[in-house]
Order: sequence, then structure tokens, then C-alpha cells
Amino acid sequence: MVDILRKSSALELDATDFRILRLLSDNARLSDVTIGDRINLSSTAVARRRKIIEEAGIIAGYNARLDLNALGLSGVVIVAIELTSQSESVLNEFEREVVKCPSMSYCGFVSGDTDFIILIHVSSLAQYDEVYRRELTILPHVARIRSSFVMREVSRRINPPTLFKGG
Repeated sequence: MVDILRKSSALELDATDFRILRLLSDNARLSDVTIGDRINLSSTAVARRRKIIEEAGIIAGYNARLDLNALGLSGVVIVAIELTSQSESVLNEFEREVVKCPSMSYCGFVSGDTDFIILIHVSSLAQYDEVYRRELTILPHVARIRSSFVMREVSRRINPPTLFKGG
């Protein structure tokens, strides 16, 4: 079992909870009846467990997984940003501004030679050039921008493979 802390109480997830999470992570539109049929549990029990898991914040939301290629966004650019400083005020100002970039789909503060990694989806090199000029170069306190273009996607996982290991 895995203990998930929630405020002052702990929620213990068992193998059945993980089976529900696995099914929902594959297809969030599954009904409680369908889930119950697949794991040999009543739909009422599934609904109760799902509600507890949702209220604990383990399920953060339900989203549609979009095919970005079908939307014309076949290019993925990984952008490494180095800042002029790592002072709290510089980090905070950069973070306040980077979230305003409409082309950015992910930004993370990372360890190592780079301060931030940004993920951008584009339709072409010309579009990335435009994003680079209009969004990235105006970010505050940027010392260096390095861009890497994904040549081929090998694999994409929605959830870490170890999450459901043994569950």
C-alpha cells in the first residue's frame, strides 16, 4: 500500500485503487460500471473509491489528450534557458513572465547547467523563429537560450511506469 498524505490524515491506496487509477489514466471517460466490470467490483464501490481519490487530490483533473500532429503542431522544441542570476527576485520575475508565453506548453526549473527547460510545439521552423523573437528573447534576465529540435518521438507516457507497478 502507498500512503498519500492529505492535510492531517493519510489515504492508503490499495491494489484496487491502483487498478482504478490505471484504467482512468488510460481512458478517463470510462464509467464506474465499465471499471467495475473490468476489475470485478460493483459500480457503487468504484464510485466511492473514485470520489475519495478525487477529494484527496490524487486525480488532479480530466483532460482530452490532443493529437498535436493532427492540429499541425508536429515540431517539438526543447528550449534551455540560462538566467543572468539565480537570485530569488530574478527567478520569480522570470517565472511570472514565462507563464505568459502563449507558445509554451511546459516550463520547469531544473538542476545542472541550465536554469529552465521549456517545451514548445510549432508547425515549422519559421513559426519557431517567430516564437523565439516575440516570446523568448523578451523574457527578463535571460543570459542564454539553447534550442533542441526533436527529430523523432520515440515514446510518450502519460504516467510514470512505476506508478502502477505491482498495483
